[in-house]
Amino acid sequence: MPAKPSNHPLLSLAAATLAVAATAAAPLPAAHAANGSPLSATVSPTTVAPGSRVTLHLRGCGSNLGRAASPVFGEVRLSASRNVDSLSGSATILRSASTGVHPVSFECGDFAGSRLTVSLQVVPGAARGGEGGSIGAVSPGQIAIGGTLAASALGTGIWILRRRARTS
Repeated sequence: MPAKPSNHPLLSLAAATLAVAATAAAPLPAAHAANGSPLSATVSPTTVAPGSRVTLHLRGCGSNLGRAASPVFGEVRLSASRNVDSLSGSATILRSASTGVHPVSFECGDFAGSRLTVSLQVVPGAARGGEGGSIGAVSPGQIAIGGTLAASALGTGIWILRRRARTS
């Protein structure tokens, strides 16, 4: 005799959860270029403020030309970096870009079907320029020490030059 299905709400919820989990765990089909190689694309950084700059990379095209497009920066041409399999470019996020998650579409070569889309999140705030490798804040004590060292070096240089002038 076949088992009678249960009408218990917790069992139904558990079955539905398992079904959703199984669907979510299923692999998505990979994007491929026209030559059959798998495509991969990255946007770095993935979370930015309006006015920020992002770097765009597309690998696996088999072409030396590509493009990336998004509502938050328009269209950017990608070109071969060191080898033909890796394309790159950069874009500046529009200052008027709305916050939220936005698509970035990448396309290869002739732009006929080799497409991959990734996400970029725009958050509120001003673009951070960073320190560019320079030092951070300098305290008044550090300024005084630096000034003293500079004055000492200058005084020593003048003393050496005057001493040489007297002995000549």
